Amino acid sequence: MIKKCIGCGSILQNQDSNQIGYVSDLEKDLCERCFKIRHYNQYQTVEKTNQDYIPILKQIASTNDLVLLVVDLWNISPKLNEILSYFHDHVLLVMTKRDLLPKGLYEQRLLDYMNDDSFVDKIMISSQKNYQFDLLLEKIRQYQTSQHVYIVGLTNAGKSTMLNQMIKNYTNLNTMITTSMQPSTTVGMIEIPIDESLILIDTPGILDEGNFLNVVSPKMMKKMIPKKEIKPISYQIKGTQYLWIDQICSFIIKDNDVIFYIANTLKIERFYKEKDHTQFVSHHFMVEGVQDIVLPGLGFIKVMRPGDVTVFVPKEVNVFIRDSFI
Repeated sequence: MIKKCIGCGSILQNQDSNQIGYVSDLEKDLCERCFKIRHYNQYQTVEKTNQDYIPILKQIASTNDLVLLVVDLWNISPKLNEILSYFHDHVLLVMTKRDLLPKGLYEQRLLDYMNDDSFVDKIMISSQKNYQFDLLLEKIRQYQTSQHVYIVGLTNAGKSTMLNQMIKNYTNLNTMITTSMQPSTTVGMIEIPIDESLILIDTPGILDEGNFLNVVSPKMMKKMIPKKEIKPISYQIKGTQYLWIDQICSFIIKDNDVIFYIANTLKIERFYKEKDHTQFVSHHFMVEGVQDIVLPGLGFIKVMRPGDVTVFVPKEVNVFIRDSFI
């Protein structure tokens, strides 16, 4: 009989301590990797590519079951379109981490921003604040096509944290899914029975290859990921100026106004002379109106007027521009 770790969904094995799912005793329910994450904050890297997860997406699509597409409001990535391409209907959009964005924002505008005919409905939640979970459960019951409902999304979207809140709210189960800042914490499917008519199935996160979280140190990762509501930071730019974000990226802009939506633990520095950018690659954008320069995993910068912007980031990071989200 195959037994899975209740924390990450890996198949438990006692043959190789360097492979995922290792336990010294197969009677245990939690693999050693999950145990170390939970108790010692020690993370063992899992080498996966998105090719490993495509069969899972195809398997889910073949069921015609309801899919919860979980999207981090902080990281609305073009990669989501690739995920959606596997599902033609029965997709409920769940936007997480509402607590990180300013309270005064008009939520319906944010939901309308994600305009796609693939969605049967949309909802915004906060797992940290237990916000709108009763409404989420109501929508799941409204749209489910069987007792199985799948949870998909990018790494670090908040899928497992959301599911843990569902377990706490609506079950008597004495279990939790392992969560961490690191990508690919969940490595296999995990079934959680909410009641006799509903089983939620957590799936591994799809890798967002161009994300800052893939290239920074654990210490910087901890600094980058916001823990509470973001306070936007505005700058008026006169002439040509150079702005650096905690030495991990920078940009050049002239005669404009910008608003930073990043973790307030990060340091922003302004310079009037160019500094050395040789450790980065440049991305040039022609801003046509009020648009966002998106730094995946880090946040975004709202540019208020048309003009040129040059962004310098590590070569692995995929910067892009979009119509203003807020």
